[in-house]
Amino acid sequence: MTLHQFLLILRARNRVILLVLALALTAALAASLLMPRKYTAQTSLLVDVRTPDPVAGAGMSGVIAPSYMATQVDIIGGDLVARRVVKMLKLDEDEETKAAWKKDTEGRGSLESWIAKDLQSGLLVQPARESNVINITYKGGNAENVAQVVNAFAQAYLDTNLSLKTEPARLYATWFDEQTKVSRAKLEDAQARLSDYQQKAGIVSSDERVDYETAKLAQISTQLTAVQGETTDSQSKRNSRGDTVAEVMQSTLINGLKADIARLEAKVSENNVNLGVNHPLRQRSEAELASLRSRLASESNRISASIETAYRVGKDRERELQASVNAQKTRVLALNKQRDELNVYRRDVEAAQRAYETVSQSASQTRLQSLTNQTNVVRLNTALAPINPSSPKLSLNLLIAAFVGTLLGVGYAMVLELMNRRVRSSEDLMQMLDLPVLASISSNGGKRRMMGGPGHLALPNGSPA
Repeated sequence: MTLHQFLLILRARNRVILLVLALALTAALAASLLMPRKYTAQTSLLVDVRTPDPVAGAGMSGVIAPSYMATQVDIIGGDLVARRVVKMLKLDEDEETKAAWKKDTEGRGSLESWIAKDLQSGLLVQPARESNVINITYKGGNAENVAQVVNAFAQAYLDTNLSLKTEPARLYATWFDEQTKVSRAKLEDAQARLSDYQQKAGIVSSDERVDYETAKLAQISTQLTAVQGETTDSQSKRNSRGDTVAEVMQSTLINGLKADIARLEAKVSENNVNLGVNHPLRQRSEAELASLRSRLASESNRISASIETAYRVGKDRERELQASVNAQKTRVLALNKQRDELNVYRRDVEAAQRAYETVSQSASQTRLQSLTNQTNVVRLNTALAPINPSSPKLSLNLLIAAFVGTLLGVGYAMVLELMNRRVRSSEDLMQMLDLPVLASISSNGGKRRMMGGPGHLALPNGSPA
């Protein structure tokens, strides 16, 4: 079928098409007038996902913002917010609503849940594109009611959002309070054990005490080293010959006696040559020489005795200092052990202090969060009762009816044409008879048109020749 044939059919069946179109428009008009009127109210919320929390100090990153927005949309459309709306508007106390619930469910289930489901059926929650705004739309049959319901949903969401934020913080605050008490008790116990140990050990300042005892040990060790050196020196002198000892060799008295002895020995030798054995001068010289030698031996013995005494005194002092060093070492080691044990108690106190401070800080933070009355959601506007209904939309329904009626009319005309085929052009005749058309006569009377070529005439009645 060509476009020309199709247009000829539409022109021939135009009454049928207009009739179907009129019926469609009439039906759309009647339906629009008979349909109950629906009113739509809308409010908007701004969700701030980037501003840091004033208590926790942490903000949300842009990566999790889309999922956060989707979560808020689900919360608004969820049962928790719907039940809160029922309580806010006291819908479960309305007698007509109770009667409708009993009639619909025969008293089974929960009235609150039934009302919440009914409210959710007219609710539409949509996040604005590329923004942090959430639009809440509610459609119903009463203009005042839809405004109240949509505002109630916005307020219920704000309350729910705040409750979801503060209720876990309140539970955490209670738990942290208990942990704070436990941490405080542990800290006090650690401090008490530290104090008891200090009193038991008599420790006032362990570091200064250990430093003093260590310095004292070093001093005694130095003295011991010096005494050991002196004792060793005395022992070497003690084992040497008496006349080779430095003290003997450096003694002025001994050197003087030696000089006198040498002089007398020379005199005695001279007297022995010149004088007889019994000569008084010779005997006196020998007596003086014997006296000087006796004094020399006595003086040498005295110096040797003093060296022996110094050696013995040094040995005794060495033993005393060695005992003092050993005792001081034992004392220093005991103090070091006490200091190590004291450090253990101190570390216990420090660990308990850090744990207590951490728990106390967390408890304070969660307590502040549980007391907050602000959320990151702000209402941008308050829904007002709509003046005009949102449905039915008469102009849109008529436009749709006109389009659909036109399609149905054209379709019905084509069906009628196919059921009762008519010849409306030469193309139809050629298709039906499968024969060529030689000529056609126009209905305007004087005009002729050749269909085939030279020798083919067009007759005046428009019927095939």
